[in-house]
Amino acid sequence: MAQLSLQHIDKIYDNNVQAVYDFNIDIKDGELIVLVGPSGCGKSTTLRMVAGLEDISRGNLLLDGRDITRAPAKDRDMAMVFQNYALYGHMTIYENMAFSLLLRKEDPNVIHKKVLAAADILGLTSQLNKKPSQLSGGQRQRVAMGRSIVRNPKVFLFDEPLSNLDAKLRGATRREILLLHKRLNATMMYVTHDQTEALTLADRIVCMSMGHVQQIGTPLELYDSPNNTFVAGFIGLPPMNFFDVTFENGALYGKGFEVQLSDAEKATLAGYNRKAITLGVRPEDIVEGGSLPVKVFSNENLGMNTLVHGHMGDNIRVTAKLRGWTDYKNGDVVKLGFKRKHFFDKETTNAIWKGDR
Repeated sequence: MAQLSLQHIDKIYDNNVQAVYDFNIDIKDGELIVLVGPSGCGKSTTLRMVAGLEDISRGNLLLDGRDITRAPAKDRDMAMVFQNYALYGHMTIYENMAFSLLLRKEDPNVIHKKVLAAADILGLTSQLNKKPSQLSGGQRQRVAMGRSIVRNPKVFLFDEPLSNLDAKLRGATRREILLLHKRLNATMMYVTHDQTEALTLADRIVCMSMGHVQQIGTPLELYDSPNNTFVAGFIGLPPMNFFDVTFENGALYGKGFEVQLSDAEKATLAGYNRKAITLGVRPEDIVEGGSLPVKVFSNENLGMNTLVHGHMGDNIRVTAKLRGWTDYKNGDVVKLGFKRKHFFDKETTNAIWKGDR
């Protein structure tokens, strides 16, 4: 399909408000890149710059080595799928999917074949004579995707396409997008604020905050080795627990609690003796049978897992995701332990890797 290169791209509006800072990535042919972050982080603005719907203030955008930084949207050979479907209500599904090809004055027989092929891929063949109002939200979103497929673009752009769907439809449509990507082997950029979508869809994730790229990597890299506390707290559900601690005499000391460390963990923190750091522990890395007493105030059974919320030490809140079904009551005290620990510099919020000083 296509290789896309975003080279040090900035977005600065006329009032000197900067929305995107130094966005830099090379997207490989057939790769699905997901931009994720909270509202206002600059992810949709970045996508709109790629699509040609927003001007690029600084930097360059290359498609297969060709500079398209100033090219109009119609000449970029990209197709965008929006969250609000953007379908014509007075047209049939067939007419909606064929519309862009009709504007190009393509041969009617070619249009017919392309529409039928896209409808077959998306399971819409039996819906082609219906109007959008007769379809469910998930079906309408598939029509929007079909309208992009018939154009056979070099790049597919998705701007939060599932945000208007309920939870069940979101899950089903997410799986359809993943299957579509594998079937077409298409280059895709996908914007979402939902980290579940990011983790399940992406070949690589771009995590953004306040216009800045915080980390680019595979879903496992962002989950397992986050660059900083923002990425660590944003990726993963429930969010990572953070504790203010001091490293001293080979252990971590917080307010009213102590955490023992392995030799490898001590080596990682060798440069931080008697310094304050941030300890991060994912809820799923907390287990029963440890040495930390936690006073339970809430127990949420989820079937295969239970979320246990409590306080340890001097009223320090902690959330554990325990395997199985537990029946802890408010006020119960349970002993917990931390399997996997993440360490972050208190001042920079960056992850502390082995040998950092």
